[in-house]
Amino acid sequence: AFTVPDEDQATMLYDATQSICADAGLNAYEVSNHAKVGAECRHNLTYWRYGDYVGVGPGAHGRVTKGGVKCATVTERMPSKWLALVEAQDHGLVDQETITPTQSAEEMMLMGLRLQEGVSLKRYASLSGKPVNADRLSELSGDGLLQQTGDQLKATPAGRLVLNKLLGELLA
Repeated sequence: AFTVPDEDQATMLYDATQSICADAGLNAYEVSNHAKVGAECRHNLTYWRYGDYVGVGPGAHGRVTKGGVKCATVTERMPSKWLALVEAQDHGLVDQETITPTQSAEEMMLMGLRLQEGVSLKRYASLSGKPVNADRLSELSGDGLLQQTGDQLKATPAGRLVLNKLLGELLA
């Protein structure tokens, strides 16, 4: 039977992966992705950099900007139902909703802090209409979990180990 590793084991495995990949010349450009410089997955970078992407096919999700507004799209999950929708209405969309500016900024932060390059604080403020909470930013930076260089904010190696909790604290 498969046993999920406890937190200490997971940390040990993560650290071992980082070391093995670094020794092989594979840069940790994202929390769970490694590649030689210049060979990063451009497809996934679109998600992590919070670019637009169209969800095509059964069960696909998308994020598209229409008229300056970010929208989330979802297609039918069941292939036969998806195909029937496409034949009837030329697409398989079953849900589309507007993403609020706050949601958009939070999604951008959630995805972008997974990247070694981090996120632009100006872009966050532009999307949300307000800056990141300076007190939380200072506290998390002081705890060694975040690093700010000019406009760029990134998770430190220690921050990447607790990224979900870090994001919850930063965006609370």
